[in-house]
Amino acid sequence: MPVRSIYPHLLVALFLLAGCELSNTVDAAEDQPLIVDGVNLTEVFAEPTSAEIQSVIAEWSGRAPTATDVTVIEQDEVLLGGSVPATLSIVSHTVGGMLHYGAIVAPEGLNVGAAPVLVYAHGGDQGVSVDGEALLLLSLFPDLAPYFVHVIPSFRDEPLTYKGQTWLSEGPASPWDRDVDDALALVDVATMVAPEADPLNVAVLGLSRGAGVGMLMAARSESVRRVLGFFGPTDFFGPFVQDVATEILEGNPRDLPGLDVLTEEFVLPYRDGDISLETLRTELVRRSPVLFTDRITSLQIHHGTADSIVPVSQAQRMIDVMQASGRGADSFEAFLYEGGEHNPFTLEGSLIRGAAFIGEMLTDNPS
Repeated sequence: MPVRSIYPHLLVALFLLAGCELSNTVDAAEDQPLIVDGVNLTEVFAEPTSAEIQSVIAEWSGRAPTATDVTVIEQDEVLLGGSVPATLSIVSHTVGGMLHYGAIVAPEGLNVGAAPVLVYAHGGDQGVSVDGEALLLLSLFPDLAPYFVHVIPSFRDEPLTYKGQTWLSEGPASPWDRDVDDALALVDVATMVAPEADPLNVAVLGLSRGAGVGMLMAARSESVRRVLGFFGPTDFFGPFVQDVATEILEGNPRDLPGLDVLTEEFVLPYRDGDISLETLRTELVRRSPVLFTDRITSLQIHHGTADSIVPVSQAQRMIDVMQASGRGADSFEAFLYEGGEHNPFTLEGSLIRGAAFIGEMLTDNPS
């Protein structure tokens, strides 16, 4: 074969070889772990194992978030739905050895043990205002509010306020984890203060942090039968939280609810060798409701695509997992709102859909 005919073939071979080497180099680079400030984030955020998930479930089963030393601190008469009189009780109790405060609203005219319970799980980490946000949100469901016993927990290390008075629940703070203990314990209190409450027929209305709390309440307690969640976190192993951890390690954390605890109790102590990888990952598992969808009876979520606090990818992750497991509209609904922000009033139609979803509690048979 003439040399001139071999030469092009040699060029092709060389290019193919170079391409293979380049491809291998790129693949090798992609396989390199992401290390920030000495922390292997690829290892930290690797997909949770079945053993890790089952370990958290076993730990949950050993908890007993029941309330003791229940005291009614103050009572007041309020109107629900603009016309239905109800008794609002500010209560204290002990849960997990710490003093905790919450509010319970019981409308008049309900039968003993027959009223479903609606828990309002607040967003943010600045506590909850009973006569501000909580009663305001209840007023958005005027056709439903008179038929539920309403439970409004503060979370540990946060204030509960009512008419200019403030009560501070004891700490330490434990966003998304012990928040669940606090809320479930207050449901326990509700059955003592308001005998109309049905402790086996509980729904949660949660915003942001509170939406995550609501989903985890459902994962931990069969009595939590419905969760209406607005723009809540679902997965602490996804890119969103990994990006947050990267920013923490780079010394440029963003302003997010619960971030102080994530920073001071988990990310930095792991970097400094004060806690183990197992401990850190366990804390992420127990805050990720997407890992426990088989334990959530009925869920409706709402999320805006322009949410700058909790990205819509968190809702999409829950949608993907629910769809993969075959969950249909009878137990899971998700609504994404183009241009919607971290505010339910920017999610057009969400309150109407949410009211219909919660309203089904009035005909649910929990037995």
